[in-house]
This record gives sequence, C-alpha cells and structure tokens, in this order.
Amino acid sequence: MDVTNIAKLATSMAETGNRQEVGLAVLKRAQDIQMASATQLIESLAAVPQAQNLPAHLGNTINTKA
Repeated sequence: MDVTNIAKLATSMAETGNRQEVGLAVLKRAQDIQMASATQLIESLAAVPQAQNLPAHLGNTINTKA
C-alpha cells in the first residue's frame, strides 16, 4: 500500500467521523425542540376546565367501534 493511499484513507475516515458527530448533534437538537414542544402542549391541555353541568361518568370512555 502506498503512503499516499494511507493518508487519503485516514483523511476520509476522519471526515466520516466528523459528519457523524455533526449529524448526531443535529439529531439531539431536534429531539430537544420536540421535547419542549410536547411539554408545552401537555401543559396547555392540563389547563382545560371541566364542564360543570355534566355528570361525572361522561367522558371517561371512548367508543372505538363507532
């Protein structure tokens, strides 16, 4: 094997590692953004008031056969 080929291979491997690190950082950032959005959505749903004039048993089940 030629010395130049070894240098090219080493450079190629280093570039691949850098690309993977950047891709992983972008993925982690996207997951953080999604987690913040989901948390905000869940918190906004917790603030929905209950209907006052309905019996307590209504809204506890979902009809999945309809």
